[in-house]
Amino acid sequence: MNKSILVIIVTLLFFTNPIFVVAVDQMSRGEKLERELWADVKAKDWQAIKSKIAPGFQSVHQDGSRNREQEIKLIKGLNIRSFELSEFKVTEIGPTLIVTYSASVVETIDDKRLSKKPAERLSVWQKTENGWMWIAHANLKPLG
Repeated sequence: MNKSILVIIVTLLFFTNPIFVVAVDQMSRGEKLERELWADVKAKDWQAIKSKIAPGFQSVHQDGSRNREQEIKLIKGLNIRSFELSEFKVTEIGPTLIVTYSASVVETIDDKRLSKKPAERLSVWQKTENGWMWIAHANLKPLG
C-alpha cells in the first residue's frame, strides 16, 4: 500500500472516530477557557473575569484558600507582563472540565517580581445555562 494512502486512511480514522473527536474537542475547550481567562487577567478586563467566576468559587494557593471575592481581589492585584501556558491535560465528566497545566508567568504582586519558573495549576470549570463557569483553582507556585 502506498504511504500516502496509508496516511490518509489513518487520518480519516483518527478524525472520524467519535472517541478521538471528543478528546480533541475536550482538550481545545479546556485550553481555550484557560487561555481566555489568562488573557482577561493580563488585560485587566474585570467584567469578563467576574462573569466567568462562579458564586461558590474556591481556590487554594500556598498562602491559603480563597472564595470568589478574595480571588477577584488577588487577581486585581496582579500585574502580568507575559505568560506561557503548556502541558494541558483535560478531563470531562458530565458538565465539568478538569484542566491541569503548567504556567510560566512574568508577574509582580505587591511591587515584588515573582519567579518566571513554571508551576503547575489546576482549574475546574462547570457548564451552566450561562456558559462555562470557573468553580475551583489550585496554584502550586511557591511563594517567596
